[in-house]
Amino acid sequence: MNDRLQALSDAGVSIWLDDLSRERIVTGGLAELVETSGVVGVTTNPTIFASALSDGEQYADQVAELKQAGASVDDAVFEITTTDVQSACDVLRDVYDTTNGQDGRVSIEVDPGAARDTEYTIELAEKLWKRVDRPNLFIKIPATEAGLPAITATIAKGISVNVTLIFSLERYRGVMDAYLAGLEQATENGHDLSGIRSVASFFVSRVDTEIDKRLGDDHPLRGKAAIANARLAYEQYEKVAGSPRFQDLAAKGANTQRPLWASTGVKDPTYPDTMYVTELVVADTVNTMPEKTMDAFADHGEVRGDTVHGTYDDARDVIAALEREGISYDDVVDVLETEGVDKFDTSWAELLDTVSNELDKA
Repeated sequence: MNDRLQALSDAGVSIWLDDLSRERIVTGGLAELVETSGVVGVTTNPTIFASALSDGEQYADQVAELKQAGASVDDAVFEITTTDVQSACDVLRDVYDTTNGQDGRVSIEVDPGAARDTEYTIELAEKLWKRVDRPNLFIKIPATEAGLPAITATIAKGISVNVTLIFSLERYRGVMDAYLAGLEQATENGHDLSGIRSVASFFVSRVDTEIDKRLGDDHPLRGKAAIANARLAYEQYEKVAGSPRFQDLAAKGANTQRPLWASTGVKDPTYPDTMYVTELVVADTVNTMPEKTMDAFADHGEVRGDTVHGTYDDARDVIAALEREGISYDDVVDVLETEGVDKFDTSWAELLDTVSNELDKA
C-alpha cells in the first residue's frame, strides 16, 4: 500500500473513492484500489453514473435486456445503478467484515427530486435498501429541511444512512439530532443499534468557491473558510459524541455518526491539490476523494499529524473576519444548499437523458 495513503489511514481517516463504474468492478480496478490505495468505501451520485454509462461498454448487455423487457427510463436507472452498487458492496464486503461494519460501505443516493419531500424520501430509501440487499450499503439522503425527518425515520427502520449536502453548522447540528432521534426510535422498534451506521457528509471546497468569489483576488481570507467551517463541524461532532444523550445510546450499542469530508477536490488551481485532505486529518473521519485527489495525495501528500484539534478558536476567527468583510455566513450556506439541490436535480436529469439515449441505441 502507498506509504502516504497508509499514513492517512493510520491517522484515523477512512479513504473512500468518490467514483464508481461497472468498468472498475469488472476489470478488478476497484479491488486493486482497495488493495494498493487503502480505499475502504465508495460514494456515488447521478453524475458519476451518467459518466460511467457514457464512457463504458460494460452496460450494453443490461441495457439491451431492459430495452427488450420494455423498461421505462426510471426503472432502467434504478436497475443499472443498484446493480453497480450491489457489486461494489460485494467487492468491499471483506473490508466491512474486518472493520466490524465501520467501513466497506457503498453509498447510493435517493432521487434528488425527493429532497423536498419527506415521505417520498423515506419510501425511496426503503426501496433502495431492499433492492441492493447488502448490509454494507449506505442510503444517501440530503440534509434539507424535508430530509431531516426522513433521516430519523430511515434510521428508525434500521437502515444505515449517509447524510449528504451539509454546508452549515446549524444544519449539521440538526442532522446529528435527527440521527440520535432515529436511534432512539430504532431502540423502541427493537433494532440492534450496533448494526446501524451513519456518516454526515460535510461539503468542503464549495464553501471556498462561493466565498472566494465574494472576496476577490489576493484577499488574505481566500481559501480559509472551508477548512475553518469543517473544523468547527468536528468540534460539534465531539460535543454530541460526548453528550449524555449519545452516551446513553452508546451503552445500548450505538455507533457515532462520523463526519465525512465531501467535495475535497480542489477547485482553485492556485491552491495545493491536497489541501482539503492535509488540513482535515483527524481520527474518526472519512475523506471521500475523486481519484485525481487520491493520486495527488499518494504522490506528494503530507500527514502532519492531527490538523484539526487546537484550531477551533482560529477557525471561529476566520468566520468572524468574513462577517466583518460583509460576507454573511448564513447567506453563503443558504446559497450553497439551494445550488446543491439544483445541481443534484440537474445531475439526475443528465442521468435520465443518458439512460434514455442508451435505451434508444439498444
